[in-house]
Amino acid sequence: MDTLRYLDNVATLHLDGEACVGCGECTLVCPHGVFEVNEHKAALVDLGGCMECGACANNCPASAITVSPGVGCAVYIIQTWIKGKERATCGGGECC
Repeated sequence: MDTLRYLDNVATLHLDGEACVGCGECTLVCPHGVFEVNEHKAALVDLGGCMECGACANNCPASAITVSPGVGCAVYIIQTWIKGKERATCGGGECC
């Protein structure tokens, strides 16, 4: 989605194409359409649309996706204010 942007060229999202099994979970859970599945493998088609919520990484059965919590993860941001960055979390179902 080219119209949904916070900051371009800052997303920490990474897709390991070798590890991808082509299940398509990332396309189902990504709220901004960052992924497509082509030829039985996921592909990043709009990295700038990533809000770093972590839904794709949390739902990838092959652990082919990594992303650091960032601008789109409100839970993580609030926890950094309350608990400090060292104790804040965004994973295991707490975020997204």
